[in-house]
Amino acid sequence: MEFDCEEDARKFYVEYAKRVGFVVRIMQRRRSGVDGKTLARRLGCNKQGFSSHNKGTLGPEKKPRPSARQGCKATVLVKLEKSGKWVVTRFVKDHNHPLIPTTNGLSTVGDKDEKIAELSMELEHQDQLCAAYREKLLSFINKVEDQTEELSTKIQLIVENVRRAESESKNIPRTESHGS
Repeated sequence: MEFDCEEDARKFYVEYAKRVGFVVRIMQRRRSGVDGKTLARRLGCNKQGFSSHNKGTLGPEKKPRPSARQGCKATVLVKLEKSGKWVVTRFVKDHNHPLIPTTNGLSTVGDKDEKIAELSMELEHQDQLCAAYREKLLSFINKVEDQTEELSTKIQLIVENVRRAESESKNIPRTESHGS
């Protein structure tokens, strides 16, 4: 696809996102080193990538917000061609999360039902993740317990061997030298 200007490309992708059911995040811009003119723009799903939680320090009144980012790969890259047209050079369609399409972008009663359905699906997904993490954690704990038991048995054998050695050393008569 091609567009007359960067703004047209952005508007098209935003409208597409509304119809498909996601929110657009403006991600990257590549500028000319000569005149600073924008040469390329990357737009994507607002759930694209992962956020880093160590951006600066938070004051006592600020609490960290949960991130909306889920590693979604959906993006579009538009570049300014020599012809002056903006051309889509890369498009990733697939999302890794539920989508809620809207026809006009306005919230309706039906949209609330769809939002409830989306949140229910998201809750189910999070429950599945929790179950998987719980299973991994229990497996890890079991391995730690097994290793602890094995180490405890080895330590007990060492203690018994040391006691036996001490006992045997007490039973060995010592030769004492007396000075004459």
